[in-house]
Amino acid sequence: SKTPIIVGSKSFTESKVVSEIYALALEKAGYKVTRKQNISNSVVFKAVQTGQIDVYPEYTGTIVDAYLKQSTTNKNAKQIAAAAKKGVAKYKLTTLTPAPGNDSQGIAVTTKVAKKYGLYTISDLQKKANKIRFVSQGEFDQRADALPGMVKKYGKFDFKSSKDYDDSLKYKILSEGKGDAAPVSTTDGQLANGNKYTLLKDDKHLWPAYNLVPLVRNSTLKSHPKMAKALNQVDKKLTTKTLTELNKKVDVDV
Repeated sequence: SKTPIIVGSKSFTESKVVSEIYALALEKAGYKVTRKQNISNSVVFKAVQTGQIDVYPEYTGTIVDAYLKQSTTNKNAKQIAAAAKKGVAKYKLTTLTPAPGNDSQGIAVTTKVAKKYGLYTISDLQKKANKIRFVSQGEFDQRADALPGMVKKYGKFDFKSSKDYDDSLKYKILSEGKGDAAPVSTTDGQLANGNKYTLLKDDKHLWPAYNLVPLVRNSTLKSHPKMAKALNQVDKKLTTKTLTELNKKVDVDV
């Protein structure tokens, strides 16, 4: 097909970086590509349905939770991926092979504090909460899948203190020693520095898998037969560690 593939992205670093890698891979496969990145998170799913874009990087958990309005509770990564693939078919869309990389919700603590109190899991954090100054973001205290979900799954967290800050400030607050723990995304670039921050293991599996996956229009796949192979070859290399390193290059190193 001589029709360019329109590659989109959401409006945050990881989505824009992976979108660009998709675009480069498709160009290498011989296709013309038009880039349409930095689309608002609230409209990007509609954009791929209506043909404003042909493909963009999405997340299995987001598709099931946010778009299909289905529960991800007690579902493993494979089950969530299967539900996403099945669910988007009615929109004449498909998901390709999910990446191993999982951009999920998590809790990070400064490594100094982790070592001091032996914090390696969220269960550890719950037991030592009275020693910890929690850096929250307001809505995290309210959302069912956030602190209330943690309390339901792990028990009450009696933090030494809990203060609300703008989400963009969380690592600054932690690095300045004004707080000890904060809600994070598990592929945040700052987490690449293990000497500085420790991502706690969600040992009771509160948060579902949010594996990165290309979400693409069926008609585009049909008219571009090498497209699926090109994107699947990219996705299989996008581990959580790789995504974290890519985010670090943009959000930390620059």
